[in-house]
Amino acid sequence: MIRKLSSGKYRLYSLHKDPKTGKRRNLGTFPTRAAAEKHEREVEFFKRRGRDGAA
Repeated sequence: MIRKLSSGKYRLYSLHKDPKTGKRRNLGTFPTRAAAEKHEREVEFFKRRGRDGAA
């Protein structure tokens, strides 16, 4: 999930809330929305590649 901050930057948040804190995990802050979307795709790639590192 990408949100625009008051500073004009974009922040990538986890889709799921942390059960302990009730907040979403900050996955990075980026100067442009395109950069945030690129990182979001990278995060999804690594989430789905498996434990052994194989694609």
